[in-house]
Amino acid sequence: MPEHSGTHIDALSHQAEDMTLHGGVRIDSSVQTSAGFRKHGIETMAPLIARGVLLDVAGSKRLPANHLISVDELQAAGAEIREGDVVLVRTGWGAAWNEPEAYLTAAGVSAEGSQWLADRKVRAVGADNMAFDTVESFDKKLGVSLPGHLILLVRSGIPIIENLNLEELAAAGVREFAFVCLPLKMRGVTGSPVRPLALA
Repeated sequence: MPEHSGTHIDALSHQAEDMTLHGGVRIDSSVQTSAGFRKHGIETMAPLIARGVLLDVAGSKRLPANHLISVDELQAAGAEIREGDVVLVRTGWGAAWNEPEAYLTAAGVSAEGSQWLADRKVRAVGADNMAFDTVESFDKKLGVSLPGHLILLVRSGIPIIENLNLEELAAAGVREFAFVCLPLKMRGVTGSPVRPLALA
């Protein structure tokens, strides 16, 4: 199956800016090869074992389709975010997983929201949608689609977890937990299916 199947985590090789990966790694034939990436492949990612925080932005209602979650909305979710945390954002669209056309219109985090999380030096982020951003998002200031991928993966070195199931966690009222996520050690690929655990 493709490495970006179901719930998965993006490696730092998944996104570039001007043909450059995180840390100034220039993409050329010595980095991106027919056998995969020799820099920032998923096999270089350590297991994620950290304090997890759920930002339940949706609450009792699903956010509107293609809604861009603002910094104010992230802050209003009420959880304290510390350096090194894994921050999971609930849009409410995870409940639409079995409705593919609807699911692809899920809300996502705005460019400003992604930058706000990056500024807090979180270890990883995730959401209950396809792309953390909205699938159709385009940021005019940065001039890119999927701006969160640029801000988080390339500029900040922060992995993104997509297609999370956060419904039971939210329903139980859990906002802080031990988070465990173990990427598969597939050499040179840009992501890995994962089965993250929240231990409350």
